[in-house]
Amino acid sequence: MDFTYYVVAGFLVGLLVGLTGVGGGSLMTPILMLFFNVKAAVAVGTDLLYASITKSAGILAHGKLGNIDWRIVRLLAFGSVPASIITTLYLKDLNIADDGAVSAIKFWLGIALLLTSIAVLFRAQLVRLSKTEHWINPKHTSALTLMLGLILGFLVTLTSVGAGALGVTALLILYPKTPITKIVGSDIAHAVPLTLVAGLGHASLGTVDYQLLLTLLIGSIPGIWIGSHLSSKVAEHWVRTVLALILVYVGQKLAFPELNQLIGMTALLFFIALKQLKA
Repeated sequence: MDFTYYVVAGFLVGLLVGLTGVGGGSLMTPILMLFFNVKAAVAVGTDLLYASITKSAGILAHGKLGNIDWRIVRLLAFGSVPASIITTLYLKDLNIADDGAVSAIKFWLGIALLLTSIAVLFRAQLVRLSKTEHWINPKHTSALTLMLGLILGFLVTLTSVGAGALGVTALLILYPKTPITKIVGSDIAHAVPLTLVAGLGHASLGTVDYQLLLTLLIGSIPGIWIGSHLSSKVAEHWVRTVLALILVYVGQKLAFPELNQLIGMTALLFFIALKQLKA
């Protein structure tokens, strides 16, 4: 029965990724932790290799279409790969089986999910503001891209979350004149080496379950295929709204489990999202 449940979980997450382009690490890691009681570090490590495999095909597709800006990819990688290695060494010294390490992973995973929910809900508004208000001085773009890579390297290695929605939203703000197809392609191209390095780092720590990885892929690959074909027939903004609210729920539960204001927070974000959708 566990095998069936894992395949179904992989399929559902793959379906959401196919529909919205978001949801891989943001959903798979917390699902493994909260519903299957997989240890935090193992959930993160397994999901990282899962992400590197599933996104590898994206590099080939976007590369053939010319949708990758390799300069952006290099700048991100110069920051993220060293940050990933340092974070892995930090986890090694911390003893990831320790209660303190588990709490740290859960907290930062929750924060990453809450940030991702904001990126999912308000991406269009943030990008529109960046174009009209000129937040970023072009002279600082390269340095800020490198800094973004550092942040993503830390978050992704510790939580497996951040390379998708957060990365794309930040790049859209940093490069408002770059076509979104090239932003998405560049983000995927960067996510593959980052998740691979982070995943191999976790493998060296013994926090990758290869049997679980294979089982998830059995479900997610057809899920992504079906979702991508349904994306043109489904109201994506509603799917994104539901996804964002799920991320808020899970993020709050992981980062601030002592809070009992979940219903109010969810309702508030729901009405904000409705207002934005009508705008």
